[in-house]
Amino acid sequence: MSQTLLEKAQARKASFSVAAEPLKPHAGKIAIVTGACGGIGRATAEKLHADGAIVVGMDINPAIKENLKGEGISGVVCDITDDTALEAAVDQVVADHGGIDIIVANAGIFKSGEYIEVLGDSWDLHMKINLTATQRFLRFSIPYLKEGIDASIIIIGSRNFSAPGPGAAAYSVTKAGVTQLARVAALELAPFGVRVNTLHPDAVFDTEIWTDEALKKSADRYGMTVNEYKTKNLLRTEIKSTDIALLVSTVAGPAFKATTGAQIPIDGGNDRVI
Repeated sequence: MSQTLLEKAQARKASFSVAAEPLKPHAGKIAIVTGACGGIGRATAEKLHADGAIVVGMDINPAIKENLKGEGISGVVCDITDDTALEAAVDQVVADHGGIDIIVANAGIFKSGEYIEVLGDSWDLHMKINLTATQRFLRFSIPYLKEGIDASIIIIGSRNFSAPGPGAAAYSVTKAGVTQLARVAALELAPFGVRVNTLHPDAVFDTEIWTDEALKKSADRYGMTVNEYKTKNLLRTEIKSTDIALLVSTVAGPAFKATTGAQIPIDGGNDRVI
């Protein structure tokens, strides 16, 4: 962060006026979404853009430059575990657009079947990507968010933070960690009008990690068909990336203007969580 960029964000806030499309809740806002090449991240970037925001998506996958391309929406290749690259990417958003109003910390990894007694390097990788990189993303963005318009931080957590399962130790611990990070951030940033909320999806199956083979294997373990497995929640409904995206945009908008520090499930209802 440079003083010049911070002054640019301050000047934008001072001169901000509602854009020409008042029915769009994020008109005139600037948003960053990590892990935005596909799945939840891409759906979220596209929804925030449809709701009026200028959106920059970040991902280590070079395909993001093609997947998010258009007027007011773009993709940037960034390894979020590289502090220098991440800080530069955040600063570039401010240099290009004048500030930051919404950030969505979505990037993460999940490897199943990794039990505590066999976890090695994978533990460190989960911590590096899911937890430490999220803290760095907040650290580099917060000075600008303090100068943002109805500024909002959305953390993508997981059902595993409150209802973990065997074979997902590293993932579950990191999701508990980012949840706690969000709670502390909500306390620290409330005086500046920055809201911090966490969304907790259960399995979202229209993402790359859920191949047909992985779905069949998981369904067989429960003695279910694939369709039964995809809807094995209390409401018997499948949760999709677009459902998460809709909730992100809503929580970042005026309907949640008085909400911070919340943990919101989007899992179809889970008896272990309830």
